Amino acid sequence: MHLTLRAAARALNVADGELEKWAERGELPASRVNDQYQFNRVDLLEFAAERHLTVASEILDDPGRLPRLSDCVRAGGVHYGVPGSTKEELIRNVVRLLPVPRTTNRDFLLELLLARERLGSTGLGNGIAIPHPKEPLVLQVRQPAVSVCFLENPIEFEAIDRKPVHTLFAVVAPSVRMHLHVLSVLAAVMHDPGIPPKLEARVPADVLLGEIERVERAQAQARDLRLAGSDGP
Repeated sequence: MHLTLRAAARALNVADGELEKWAERGELPASRVNDQYQFNRVDLLEFAAERHLTVASEILDDPGRLPRLSDCVRAGGVHYGVPGSTKEELIRNVVRLLPVPRTTNRDFLLELLLARERLGSTGLGNGIAIPHPKEPLVLQVRQPAVSVCFLENPIEFEAIDRKPVHTLFAVVAPSVRMHLHVLSVLAAVMHDPGIPPKLEARVPADVLLGEIERVERAQAQARDLRLAGSDGP
């Protein structure tokens, strides 16, 4: 779950010194073990999402062997008019919507999500937030799911751009690596310039899924081109 300074820098495609500066300034959470920085993978993915950094593929599983984001959204559902006048009340209502087994302790899940928010907002900007625990949430589910929640009213979420949040994405997954993959892909898709306006307009589910699939096709084409280039002379 943790990466060394060199591995973390490679994962974010930046120089070791640049990553060390971010850690020293407290911009990127890090811990010290034997006077060496170590980085949590989830923290790295959050940081990459906030800074619009491209994450190297080695931090993730092979995308071709994992469900697409569009399939995860179909599993989690698109929900409209989710109520909540405060962050806690909103997240409580989101937890009630998650497609988890009956035996799941939703109160405990709520506490995990709220504990993460107390450490710092999961708002990515552009009215979007991805609430999740500090450590990847692993549940007894068959496949990862992403629940898209359009809020009844935008609320203050202490997001990085100070804009109220109007859309939440909640992720559940059956494994740590799958959780990390979905979180990274979700953040990448949200940075496509065509997605935020659709979210703000609260488009129908089929329109939103079509937009996500458009981005997925573009990403797959770009990945194929990179692979073809790496196989060249």
